[in-house]
Amino acid sequence: MRKKVSLVVAIVLLACALLATTSCGGGGTDTNSPDPTGATDSQVTDQNPSTGEPAGRLICGVTEYEPMNYRENGVWVGFETEFAQLVGERLGLEVEFQMIDWAQKFNELNSGAIDAIWNGLTATSSENGVPRVDMCDMSYTYMLNTQCVVIRNDRAGDVKTRDDLDGLTLAAEAGSAGASEAEELVGDSGTVLGVAQQINAFMEVMTGAVDGAVIDVILAQGQVGTGDYANLQIAFELDPEAYAIGFRSGDPLRDRVNQVMVELFAEGLIQEIARKYGVDANLVLDTTFG
Repeated sequence: MRKKVSLVVAIVLLACALLATTSCGGGGTDTNSPDPTGATDSQVTDQNPSTGEPAGRLICGVTEYEPMNYRENGVWVGFETEFAQLVGERLGLEVEFQMIDWAQKFNELNSGAIDAIWNGLTATSSENGVPRVDMCDMSYTYMLNTQCVVIRNDRAGDVKTRDDLDGLTLAAEAGSAGASEAEELVGDSGTVLGVAQQINAFMEVMTGAVDGAVIDVILAQGQVGTGDYANLQIAFELDPEAYAIGFRSGDPLRDRVNQVMVELFAEGLIQEIARKYGVDANLVLDTTFG
């Protein structure tokens, strides 16, 4: 009798082993079947190359740049912030914001520390002679901007045109499009002081450490002439430029974000966010770029 019972148990165990790849025991997962949560393959199988953590998050590299990305009571707000969050919601991705050194943005991106540079990135610029479009994959253009020169009010009579800046000292965010512009403006005899964030350049101008600063006009318009920067003004604006989102080369996430961007513009949702932060006049959707 004991031998018969042992034989029956062995048969049952063998049957479970053969069925383990389907449903026996409830522990198997068919990786070829659609994910019950509706997540895409990349969200389920991709890993952050830096941390090895499963995907499902969208980590955006940012700096403090009002009204694009900035913090109120420790919470990230701004046009770019809400834009990224809305895109993440459509893609089923949890959006996180990571403060980065702007001069290291492409290293942060390519290392996997961040998934996107989403902070008023000028796509139509170069760094060290290399076009940014060759350094990462750019999304569609969604906003136009210009750099501007900010000076103290008492320098208004001295700085009126580009030629007036030759040989002077200008502040600009290190690694930014403004820094590239500043290098050209001051020429070989001038100096560019690199600062960690654009907002820091205002104080350099205020204290007289520099003759002026090259800053995104969207930021400058909301800061100069008021509060701590009441003694500053915009001397003049430079050439137009275009904002886009930077992704690692070959990352399919870029195309997914582009598709959602088109949908959000068509639905008027991007326009609503832009009006909230006073940048609606700068909006443009250029699908020929990226």
